[in-house]
Amino acid sequence: MESCIFCKIAKKEIPGTFLYQDDEVMVFKDIHPVRKFHVLVVPKIHIVDTGAVSEVGLFAKLFKVAQKIIAQEGLNGKGYRISINGGGAQLIDHLHMHLMAPVTKTTKM
Repeated sequence: MESCIFCKIAKKEIPGTFLYQDDEVMVFKDIHPVRKFHVLVVPKIHIVDTGAVSEVGLFAKLFKVAQKIIAQEGLNGKGYRISINGGGAQLIDHLHMHLMAPVTKTTKM
């Protein structure tokens, strides 16, 4: 989509600093973090939200990349949260996962 900021980042029309990147997925810091560690795991192909996913293997790929980041950043045992907004709840209408840490059992959503 032409006006989507995530698509522009994926196409390198807007510079990005990536923690991870391959042909399908990119990971970068959220510009409005709610935790000390807050990154977005984003497919490079434009998909509006979870309801528009036709290939469920995409979810597996996103979670595999999230696992890599969790290991890379040493988040195991420190508490982390993964969330996906959809149905109009997301600020940017492009499927993405938030990976945030640290998070405790008593941390509010």
